[in-house]
Amino acid sequence: MNKFGERLKELREEKGLTQEELAEAIGYSDVSIYYWETGKRLPYLDTAIVIAQFFKVSLDYLAGIED
Repeated sequence: MNKFGERLKELREEKGLTQEELAEAIGYSDVSIYYWETGKRLPYLDTAIVIAQFFKVSLDYLAGIED
């Protein structure tokens, strides 16, 4: 799993959300969440910004650049 996927899954689980609940909250499909968490795909930058804002973290944190 890539660092982005690991961080996304960790943040989602910390909030007690399912992939479906997160998808609904940020306006994407649960399949997209699955792909991002498993590293099959990475989100576009604008989508990564939406995710970072939702979880109130930096893009650097999501990408695994900083802790």
